[in-house]
Amino acid sequence: MGYSNMERKWMFRLVFISLVCVFLMATSLNLELISSLKINSIFQIFSSRVTANETSPYFAEAEINQVPPPPAHHPVPKLAYLISGSRGDLEKLWRTLHALYHPWNYYVVHLDLESPVEERLKLASWVEEHPLFQNVGNVFVNKKSNMVTYKGPTMVANTLHACAILLKRYKDWDWFINLSASDYPLVTQDDLLYTFSDLKRELNFVEHTSRLDWKATHRAMPLIIDPGLYRTTKSQIFWVTPKRNLPTAFKLFTGSAWMILSRAFVEYCIWGWDNLPRTLLMYYSNFVSSPEFYFQTVICNTPQFIPTVVNHDMHYISWDIPPKQHPLTLSLNNTAKMIRSGAAFARKFKQDTPVLDKIDKELLGRRKGSFTPGGWCAGKPFCSKVGNPTKLKPGPGAERLQSLIATKVGDWPRQHTDDMNC
Repeated sequence: MGYSNMERKWMFRLVFISLVCVFLMATSLNLELISSLKINSIFQIFSSRVTANETSPYFAEAEINQVPPPPAHHPVPKLAYLISGSRGDLEKLWRTLHALYHPWNYYVVHLDLESPVEERLKLASWVEEHPLFQNVGNVFVNKKSNMVTYKGPTMVANTLHACAILLKRYKDWDWFINLSASDYPLVTQDDLLYTFSDLKRELNFVEHTSRLDWKATHRAMPLIIDPGLYRTTKSQIFWVTPKRNLPTAFKLFTGSAWMILSRAFVEYCIWGWDNLPRTLLMYYSNFVSSPEFYFQTVICNTPQFIPTVVNHDMHYISWDIPPKQHPLTLSLNNTAKMIRSGAAFARKFKQDTPVLDKIDKELLGRRKGSFTPGGWCAGKPFCSKVGNPTKLKPGPGAERLQSLIATKVGDWPRQHTDDMNC
């Protein structure tokens, strides 16, 4: 009897537990079904809302997956300049800055470490104390002066340094232009801005060729050391042995050290997202006259930028025949050729040479010690204040520059069939 009662109690407990489990399972299934139905209905409601309005704030993915709109460009482009100099160039640089100044543009000015401290401090104080520069805020003195050797890679490093400063400080410029204190404009900034307003802002004006000729053995194969990379006093580069072979991983290009680069290409050189700019920077660190090779080789080995290259540096430069390391110094005898060239800039000039006075008077309409006048000028004396910075008054210089660019750009993008060009 006792065993029989105990067995019945055990069976009762088992049945009770089984019923509870079945009840719980059924309840769970019902809850899942209800939850699924609710989630599906909610999802359908939200999906319909997203379909009706793709910019719905409920889903970040809806915004991420949208194609970003193209950047909005102002009808008048902005130019970003580097004007660099060395010992004894303070007065020349100051004059070039005034001839080039426009409140719509940006400027980085730099005197290298060979310049006496007094000259560098004077440049900084002149900019800081200039009422218009301080009011507009578009002239930046690079007080962290670099040692620059023209034949070595330090000039490339200094140019890239200025590019990085301009990218960090100013977000809305379109082209970068590198000049020295020995350069001078042949057109007003209104002429230049007016002409470039009609151009695709992807264009890069880089004189280049892959025909190295004597440069292959005298520049590409020798190995050099630039003391400016590790010394605070300037000295000439020196050669080391052995020589090296020409590269096979990329093709070498050469050309002018002076150029007009698009912002997109400058960003590529600074960020170097596929590593080519950094690789070439290391390769050219032991290269003779790397400023005449680096940017040409980068842009002509990057398929994305090859269609954007215009084979001209927008400079008038007079050379010996055959060319030597440095161009001829320009004088009054070169005036007619400079004007006929249609170029935007010329080099190189001595300080306060009469030809600069002639350019000021006949091409720029600039008075001594003042700015080149433009549509932006206001106040008394004239150009002492900024009126409308985007008001342009182009003159004959714009026509000359437009004619030159028309012969070089043509129908863009063009297909290059010349193996010497990229």
